[in-house]
Amino acid sequence: MDTNLATIQVIKSLSSIPNADAIELAETMGWKVVVKKGDFRVGDKCVYCGIDTILPEKPEFEFLRKVHFRIKTIRLRKQLSQGIIFPLTILPTATYSEGQDVTTEVGITHYEKPVPVQLAALDRGDFPSSYVLKTDEIMVQNILPVLEELKGKEVYITVKCDGTSATFVNTGRNSEVDIHVCSRNLSLKETEGNIYWQMFHKYKLDEVLKIGHYAIQAELCGPGIQKNRLGLKEHQIFVFNVYDVDKGQYLNYSEMIKYCVAWNLPTVPIHSIYKFDFTLDQLLEMAKGTYESGQKREGIVIRPVEEMYSQFIDDHYGMRGRLSFKVLNNDYLEKDEE
Repeated sequence: MDTNLATIQVIKSLSSIPNADAIELAETMGWKVVVKKGDFRVGDKCVYCGIDTILPEKPEFEFLRKVHFRIKTIRLRKQLSQGIIFPLTILPTATYSEGQDVTTEVGITHYEKPVPVQLAALDRGDFPSSYVLKTDEIMVQNILPVLEELKGKEVYITVKCDGTSATFVNTGRNSEVDIHVCSRNLSLKETEGNIYWQMFHKYKLDEVLKIGHYAIQAELCGPGIQKNRLGLKEHQIFVFNVYDVDKGQYLNYSEMIKYCVAWNLPTVPIHSIYKFDFTLDQLLEMAKGTYESGQKREGIVIRPVEEMYSQFIDDHYGMRGRLSFKVLNNDYLEKDEE
């Protein structure tokens, strides 16, 4: 079940919007949201609902029916607005602490893009999350304290390929081999024409995964997937994680590159390596750009060269506290209409 789609936050600032008398700009965490003037004061607690979410069909959310109750990036009076803010009165009680997850109380769910026919397959079962975590990068605006945790550390920045996540993992023990081919949420049976399994065979992952107990996580891109913004002529994968199941840890940057080179597996494009010392605004600017196709890219992902643990992420998201996050391209988000 998804968490932290709706959280208790505090209004950090309020500012006016040019040529707008009825609305103003509220800031909470790293997000800026247009609100009705006078509804909030600086320091007020509020319910923040993030982008790419769906609110339930309840009377208090009826004004969102025309957009099918979906929250996404928009502009109001030329001002970028990401997410939506409600007063605590939408909740059963008013006793909540800053940062508290109220996803269940609100009834909010994650927006899932429609699955193309060629990605559909018969379910083998649930995603094997006891062996490897699902791929689910956190947006940097939700975890601003990690910018201080990363300061001075060497990081590598990769281009976020716009596709769908795939996980290939050997969960067998000792000399046994038990391979799962997975979408973001499910382990899949092999069916004719299924692209996840086609990629499994294309990159000879049956041979790769017989050696040791590893999970390979990649973005699957190509024709028919997320409008194929990379402009690919055929389907391919871009590896972004390799996980050692026996040790219960991800390979660090150099280990992952070495592993992929050894098995002739393509990785996500490496943007650059830096010593980290960036503000949120600088990161948002870095996320802009285009793919080689000329289409707006989805953004970037930032990870330390040597794997790091984040207490903040562990406290708020679990995910074994792995320090990793995505910075989405706001130009891409504004144009990403269905």
